[in-house]
Amino acid sequence: MRIGYGRVSTQEQNPEAQHDALVAAGCEQVFIDTASGKLARRPELDKALLTAGRAGDQLVVTKLDRLGRSLENLIELSRMLHGRGVDLVVLDQGIDTSTAVGRMFFQILGSIAEFEHALMSERTRDGLAAARARGRIGGQKPKLGPRQVKLAREMYEEKGPDGKSVYTVEHIAKEFGVTRPTIYRHLGKTTL
Repeated sequence: MRIGYGRVSTQEQNPEAQHDALVAAGCEQVFIDTASGKLARRPELDKALLTAGRAGDQLVVTKLDRLGRSLENLIELSRMLHGRGVDLVVLDQGIDTSTAVGRMFFQILGSIAEFEHALMSERTRDGLAAARARGRIGGQKPKLGPRQVKLAREMYEEKGPDGKSVYTVEHIAKEFGVTRPTIYRHLGKTTL
């Protein structure tokens, strides 16, 4: 069975062109999402994937970018479909994973995705090593500088005539524009 899937990114876009192309391609059922491709939840895609669940079924899309959010996501979807024996057909690009050429295309895409991931990891490691060589360590900069920590500690330790603290941790946090856990962390305390 041929199952069609389409996606439009905004409410203003019209899904009819994709719907008509999928029906013309022989799709028995067509599912269309109206959502950004970056959103993880696409309920109509989930339905299409459930419907195209038997060996020999085909999931048909008009363009590759209508199916996946990224190359990695496309490869993941393709592998999942392949594991079920479901072929992927992309009308505009002439891709059909039931053919040797279509499978080769997706293997090439998979290799490129792995290469891109390896390059990003390598660049990240090199950047961190260069930063460490310059004496920088990872992580966020402290929310409070040494002078602010000293003032916060003085405020925290200041006592009124009755012997009670003048400033609460919450008040100190508001004064410096940070959260209470930040004040506790800088004061070296974990409880009131």
